[in-house]
Amino acid sequence: MSTQSTTAPHQNVSAKAESALPTVARMPSRLAGARPTSGVPFARLVRVELRKQLDTRAGQWLVGAIGLVVVAALVIMFLTDGGDHPFGDYLQATAMPTAIILPVVGILAVTSEWSQRTGLVTFALEPRRARVAWAKLVSSLLIGVAAVVLSLALAALAHQAAITLRGADGSWSIEGLAVVGAALYVLLGLVQGVAFGMLFRNTPAAIVTYFVLPTVWTILGALISWLEKPAQWLDLSRTMQPLFGGSLTGEQWAQLGTSAAVWVALPLAVGIWRLTRAEVK
Repeated sequence: MSTQSTTAPHQNVSAKAESALPTVARMPSRLAGARPTSGVPFARLVRVELRKQLDTRAGQWLVGAIGLVVVAALVIMFLTDGGDHPFGDYLQATAMPTAIILPVVGILAVTSEWSQRTGLVTFALEPRRARVAWAKLVSSLLIGVAAVVLSLALAALAHQAAITLRGADGSWSIEGLAVVGAALYVLLGLVQGVAFGMLFRNTPAAIVTYFVLPTVWTILGALISWLEKPAQWLDLSRTMQPLFGGSLTGEQWAQLGTSAAVWVALPLAVGIWRLTRAEVK
């Protein structure tokens, strides 16, 4: 009796295991259906990255903050001096706040993958990380172009309101290069934000470095005499200022290109390289 009571459970376990073996054997070796013949289209990646940047609470708050600052700047210009300002001044009032705050959206477009730990999903769906990095850059540039167009529209609306409602005589004349310069001012800052995001992959570090490091360089260039000459070529905030003037000399273009290569192109190249080799957790 004792022998039967001790062996019966083992026999039941063996029977259950044997009954499970045919089920495992009948499982298909691969899922049915057609296999994809191409990777994720780049346009789809760009659309996804656009949604990530705008369809989040942080992105919406930043865009709203830009709108509030721009409207406040236009209201101040509308109320001062009878609103009698040239169109270029109104454009500068809309472009400057946009150029200052919008790069944070570009930073978050990259760092959110690592701070919110969504990179594992992103790079599992698209293992080619360089394509994801370029999609983030292109989507950020699209947002920047839209911001520039909106800045032009708001500046024109405020300028016309000053002429109509306050009798201002502000001039509409503006150099075509000044409009291009305003767009470059916004887009260069945005690309720099994306580059710093890729370089650090950490939101606080990228934002602090983006705002503090160029500011420190500008202060040092102004205080230390022997840094004055290098600052004319390496201080991006200084070399971008003539963009609103409507005309740049050959030397000014060279200075802008040199500073953009140091502060934008180099961090972007190193950032993409680090992004493609970073451990995803």
